[in-house]
Amino acid sequence: MTVSRDPAAGALAGLRVVDAATLFAGPMAAMHLGDMGAEVIKVEHPGRPDPARNHGVAKDGVNLWWKTLGRNKRTITADLGKPGGREVFLKLAERSDVIIENFRPGTLERWDLGYDELSARNPRLVLARVTGFGQIGPYRRRPGFGTLAEAMSGFAAATGEPDGPPTLPPFGLADGIASLATAYAIMVALSACERTGRGQVVDTAIVEPILAMLGPQITRWDQLRSVQPRTGNRSVNNAPRNTYRTGDGQWVAVSTSAQSIAERVMRLVGRPDLIDEPWFASGAERAKHADELDEAVGGWIARHTRDEVVAEFEAAQAAVAPIYDAEDIVEDPQFRALGTIHEIEDLELGPTLMQGPIFRLSGHDGVIAHTGRAHGADTDEVLGELGFAPSEVARLREEGAV
Repeated sequence: MTVSRDPAAGALAGLRVVDAATLFAGPMAAMHLGDMGAEVIKVEHPGRPDPARNHGVAKDGVNLWWKTLGRNKRTITADLGKPGGREVFLKLAERSDVIIENFRPGTLERWDLGYDELSARNPRLVLARVTGFGQIGPYRRRPGFGTLAEAMSGFAAATGEPDGPPTLPPFGLADGIASLATAYAIMVALSACERTGRGQVVDTAIVEPILAMLGPQITRWDQLRSVQPRTGNRSVNNAPRNTYRTGDGQWVAVSTSAQSIAERVMRLVGRPDLIDEPWFASGAERAKHADELDEAVGGWIARHTRDEVVAEFEAAQAAVAPIYDAEDIVEDPQFRALGTIHEIEDLELGPTLMQGPIFRLSGHDGVIAHTGRAHGADTDEVLGELGFAPSEVARLREEGAV
């Protein structure tokens, strides 16, 4: 297990990011930047905290998702629709490198907080706008959630069993992909600012990054007028490729994207004769014989325990993976070697495990300084740093601006 470290050791130390977004894609992009050492200030409405604080499971009334999503973030409150809250936001813009927001298009402008006003205070500012459908187009004002992106990107249409309904993922897949795209776009904009001295607006439509991940489905339609079908766990590009139940009631996944791997698998399961079939030399042709291949592979796997299957496949240099749940992940030696799981001391939960930063740098460690903090926990401290006197903070609080 990896433990938390000093944020000053992070590769992005010195970068200040304002997270004024809610729920998942925008806040997760800020989390990724915070993991690399950026200072992240989370801005929430005084009376309406980020709904992510109450999303998903809880322990003794303590939300668990927020502990991860809110990590490394100082939390303040500000009602941006009120003059006092607007002034707090403008002062943050003056002293920050990045603002991430996910209000419906036009909302910041209605509060006189559009990019013109923000960049007038800080010409180098990068404003990342994360919405379901982007800042332009006929759908721009629609409420946008990851589920809608998963539906409209083609993901759901291509996912599920052939005779079953389109299938949505049981977690925020589109939001997660959009968060990575947004973090990447922010770093591109910051790199450009180093050359030009000017910031710019990042426009992330949650529906687009997941669309980009789905392969050549648009080109396929353009050139062949063909739509990718639902194939369950199988692939139209190779076989055997499926999940298989082991003799001890566990599950494994097998992939044979490479021809050499497919041949090793068939030798391992005692069916080398299939390698000599004319159709075996092509992944697409093998996919047409998936029933026969699955029967051979699945039958062999069903006679062995999961550990035996993994060991035999590894010895044969064939591709297999056990299908894990969270307990398996925590105990796995490869994840331990990578330092994937971090143990963080939480004020409410005590020692708490969570997945850490999603990559490693040779010169800098990823950072989890603390878990998600209470709503508005750092308001007084941050406003003091922005130049607000205690009496001004008290006045803003009286007005409901913070």
